[in-house]
Amino acid sequence: MSVAGTRSALFSFGSYNRWRGSAVVMLMLLAAVTSPAAQAPPSPADGVARAYREGRYDEVQGALKNATDPRSVTLKARAAVALGRYAEAEKMLTPLASSAPTSDAALELGLLQFELGRRAEARTTLIRLADTLKPRTAAEYLRFGRASGALAELAQEAPERKAAFEDAKTALIEAGQLAPKDAEVEVAFGQIFLDANNAPEAAKSFQAALELDGDHPVALVGFGSVARDRNPPAAREAVAHALKINPNYESAHLLTADMALDDRRRQDAKDSIARALKVNPDSVAARSLDVTIAFLEGRQDDYARGIKEILTLRPNYGEVYRVVGDHAARNYRFDEAAQLVKQAIALDPENTRANADLGLHLLRTGDEVAGRQALERSFSRNEYDDVTFNLLDLLDRLDKFDVVRDGNIVMKFDPLEAAVMKEQAVPFAREALDTLAKRWNLEIKGPILIEMFPKHDDFAVRNLGLPGMIGALGACFGRVVTLDSPKARPPGEYNWQPTLWHELAHVVTLQLSNNRVPRWLTEGISVWEERRGRPEWGKEMEVTFARAMDQGKVIKLSVLNEGFSDPEMISLAYHQASLVVEHLVAIYGEASLTKLLQAYGRGLETDAAIKEAFNTTLDEIQKGFDAKLERDYRSLITALKPPTVKTPPSLEQLRTLASDNPGNFPVQMSLGKALADAGDVPAAIAAFEKAAALVPSATGDDNPNKMIARLALKEKNNARAITALEDVLKVDHADVEAARTLIPLVAGSPPARIENANQRLVDVDPFEASSHAVLGRLAMQRKDAPAAVKAFRTVLAINPPDRAASLVDLGEAYLLAKRPTDAKVQALAALELAPSYERAQDLLLNVVDGSSR
Repeated sequence: MSVAGTRSALFSFGSYNRWRGSAVVMLMLLAAVTSPAAQAPPSPADGVARAYREGRYDEVQGALKNATDPRSVTLKARAAVALGRYAEAEKMLTPLASSAPTSDAALELGLLQFELGRRAEARTTLIRLADTLKPRTAAEYLRFGRASGALAELAQEAPERKAAFEDAKTALIEAGQLAPKDAEVEVAFGQIFLDANNAPEAAKSFQAALELDGDHPVALVGFGSVARDRNPPAAREAVAHALKINPNYESAHLLTADMALDDRRRQDAKDSIARALKVNPDSVAARSLDVTIAFLEGRQDDYARGIKEILTLRPNYGEVYRVVGDHAARNYRFDEAAQLVKQAIALDPENTRANADLGLHLLRTGDEVAGRQALERSFSRNEYDDVTFNLLDLLDRLDKFDVVRDGNIVMKFDPLEAAVMKEQAVPFAREALDTLAKRWNLEIKGPILIEMFPKHDDFAVRNLGLPGMIGALGACFGRVVTLDSPKARPPGEYNWQPTLWHELAHVVTLQLSNNRVPRWLTEGISVWEERRGRPEWGKEMEVTFARAMDQGKVIKLSVLNEGFSDPEMISLAYHQASLVVEHLVAIYGEASLTKLLQAYGRGLETDAAIKEAFNTTLDEIQKGFDAKLERDYRSLITALKPPTVKTPPSLEQLRTLASDNPGNFPVQMSLGKALADAGDVPAAIAAFEKAAALVPSATGDDNPNKMIARLALKEKNNARAITALEDVLKVDHADVEAARTLIPLVAGSPPARIENANQRLVDVDPFEASSHAVLGRLAMQRKDAPAAVKAFRTVLAINPPDRAASLVDLGEAYLLAKRPTDAKVQALAALELAPSYERAQDLLLNVVDGSSR
């Protein structure tokens, strides 16, 4: 991915883990809930409610061993469930549910039956509760809402699910109005939205719960589950807090394991799974993650044995395949993910979430037809799933996109952009893919589907099902590439070309590694390939990285992968990973880098893969890399470090500082600005030239050459302005304003200089007709017919004001290309617009004369 990560916005929890945590609700017995609840007779459960919340389940059972009142028995049952003693819990709950079918015991029994895969029994128990209970108090509305939420999950038809979901929402709204300060209501809301795969609403509810009770373990884990893909550090912080409150909270351990697997910290994940299984040895959710690791590590016998054990415990637990598929997708193995989820659906056709997952996985393989079918099946049963709704809505728009094919490349464009972008993006993609395939000696397995979106949120939805992904520009799923089109962002903010080159480099690394490459390596290679693609690409982070290095923020190689899941570190991680790749190639050669990818492709993990490819260790590579950074960046760090100045210096003081610190970039920049303000332009330019020599990679407003260009233009020194602007574009390739300023200045220059300036502009803004026209005329001068045809076709696609002249331009290019029939078509079209247009008449005569010879 370009700039930011793209991982599936899904969660790896089974029904039990989604529902069981909120059972704390009636254990708290808060007086604020309602007066009837407050008037309930005292119970031994009151004394151990906190012990339950803190995960001291054996203590709860011991304290209530001889208690027989309903509240105590229900609490004992909940503790038994937390420990995996399901039969014991059911034995305690069944008599109470039978005698009091609207009680907490009945709710807990129904949820337990649901967890155990006995859906028919669960429906019977929960329907009896919902049909019989006439809620009046907050506690009763909450109980009714939770039962209805579970019934929505158990619904067999869409109308039934919708009715149950609406009943749940209505009941919880009533509970919230009666008990506005009860966090349990917001937790219950979060759970039903999480079950519906509506992450935005779930996040709001869990955050609201935490505002009321910041130590609520269920709210913390719920928030962590929705933050997992969007803000992993916040998710880790939330789940760590939950485990401080309740060290035995199974769902917290499993979410910790999920996030460790996202970072390829598999031993850490195994440790967290072991902690969950210590609490609940029969947890199918924990066992599902255990077999997931076996799958990821290629331990097929362990995987098969683990699946068999899970299905022995829970014969229709197709969720295990969905969970394994989710993690396969998180590791770029989308074809396998789709097959795994199909197994989940075969075993459990009522798993709506599995159909939603299948749709997303299939879209990532490029099978949009089958992906839509799976999503429609899911949506027919769960219309509250934001991800599925968004994807189906987007697919409707994608159906209207123009499709262009070039060999093993299939590109889709918005109809309003297609005429221009097919001229620009298709040949560029062809160049990039062919160049990369040749460099890596790889026969690309296609077709490669590339989709460009003029609306960034459509790009985000295509990847994750939700709008957002603010920092991302492109994404690659192996055979599918998505990216913002040039119109998705204002000109100057974004250059689509290096983004597409970057994503197509992922195609290579994913295919060479059988989709098993770790993220640090595939992103590092893609950024490195950007720099190899064009000399001006991939330099944006040089200064930022040097400053980070000076602050001790360079990421250790052993945890570099984790940097990609930290919004504060991700940009640094991209650049650093490219430097690691650069170092590996410099020391061991490109062939060894290919061996590293192939080693990952055979299932080796980092230590073993590095040993095989380079015959060394990660620690040794770290030493060499540290030395490289010191060599390459120490002088830049020194130049960037500002001197200590207590008060803003005067111009004379700045002169002295600059004289005493000739190698200091901030001082030279400050002196240049002060001199410019004082009107001493030659001296200011001299100071900025020194700054540019010290930090040639400075970008944006810190680029000294931008200052030089402004001053030179002010002095009407066009020659100096041209040089400065060309230097700006050597590092700020997306600076469209610099390119636009440069073009009129080079009007009388040699053709190569004119072409370079105009090409820089259309590379970033391909909808600039005047520059395409200039490029077309230059191509005609050098008799380059294909380039002229491409340029003039693009001009016509932009709908220029003088369409007749542009038609003749294209006709003349066709004539040069020895395509007289096409030239005649353009001449006639021009004459239709302007019957007396002499250029069009001459073109038509030339066509006729050529045909008669």
